[in-house]
Amino acid sequence: MPPCVTLDRLPQLTHLKPKTKRAKRFLEKREPKLSENIKNAMLIKGGNANLTVTQVLRDVYALKKPYGILYKKKNITRPFEDQTSLEFFSKKSDCSLFMFGSHNKKRPNNLVIGRMYDYHVLDMIELGIEKFVSLKDIKNSKCPEGTKPMLIFAGDDFDVTEDYRRLKSLFIDFFRGPTVSNIRLAGLEYVLHFTALNGKIYFRSYKLLLKKSGCKTPRIELEEMGPSLDLVVRRTHLASDDLYKLSMKMPKALKPKKKKNVSHDTFGTIYGRIHMQKQDLSKLQTRKMKGLKKRPAERKAEDEEDKSKRIKKN
Repeated sequence: MPPCVTLDRLPQLTHLKPKTKRAKRFLEKREPKLSENIKNAMLIKGGNANLTVTQVLRDVYALKKPYGILYKKKNITRPFEDQTSLEFFSKKSDCSLFMFGSHNKKRPNNLVIGRMYDYHVLDMIELGIEKFVSLKDIKNSKCPEGTKPMLIFAGDDFDVTEDYRRLKSLFIDFFRGPTVSNIRLAGLEYVLHFTALNGKIYFRSYKLLLKKSGCKTPRIELEEMGPSLDLVVRRTHLASDDLYKLSMKMPKALKPKKKKNVSHDTFGTIYGRIHMQKQDLSKLQTRKMKGLKKRPAERKAEDEEDKSKRIKKN
């Protein structure tokens, strides 16, 4: 931590008026927005991280590029005991996601994955690495930097257990990448697969190969490209329901406006209700037919009746 800036002064620095255009652009980038920026992740190495943990952080950084920051220096901190250093780095690098790696006798090959809300720790889950195969150990072609992955979750625990449900949400936040409006088939290049089975989480990464099938739809094959991790959940630090609900709150400007007199059924069919004035059916224009035309005698009789009515009124 730099000696010239203390954690107590960080809130005050955000309210300073910019003196240069560059500083103004920097502060505008940090301002709250209706549509938030792409979530960046910081990968931090603990003071006693071994080669396995260091390589895991490098491989995850390779998957996260260019939306990640890898801190190469060791940082002596314990996230479950003191979170001030994580919050400082989050404010400094403008990252709302983090992964912290450490190693000790009590908790070997340890990973802590979490996310921030308003530069404070919201959720944090500790994972133990039981088996690891690196990107460089699997000699296959890799995906280009910045490719958006497809995420697949298998296992009932991700829908039943609260810890696993939050962990699934964390993984989605961490790896989903930018939000896109359109998808092309050639852009679907790799898959991240998470399986929850027998108290373990199996993390696998596959490259998607499109083969000829003799028709328009190609045949799909999966080729493992790494990294490969077998994880086990250790400690958790979850936000309260009220704080979690507050962090998920959507601004009023982004909420879709309710349209009057429009409803939808279970199949998505739109029904609209139209309000009209009462119609005078006597003035309704109908199709003219020769058979319905009045004869001259009938017209003469009607004209005489109208004249007699007018005379009586006068």
